[in-house]
Amino acid sequence: MSTKRSGGSLWFGLGLATGLVAGVAWWAQQQETHSRALYSRRPIRRLAALGFISGRPTIESVVTLRDYLGWERNQVLRRRARQLLTRFEKALA
Repeated sequence: MSTKRSGGSLWFGLGLATGLVAGVAWWAQQQETHSRALYSRRPIRRLAALGFISGRPTIESVVTLRDYLGWERNQVLRRRARQLLTRFEKALA
């Protein structure tokens, strides 16, 4: 009887590990998709892209945000981008 339990635990563990790997892969793909949406026609996608960038304070992000601020017309999104830019510049200084 204990053999069946340990076998079930093994399958459960393998299923859990497989689900975790698949979830991480899906999340990485979603983040990549949103990172490319910074210049989308849809404001919600641009907001998601800013959220993606917010976790990556790099020189490339600073350059991207400066370009974005010259392009964006939505005041809410401009304010968010300006906040991120200020935070990144301080972090990288």
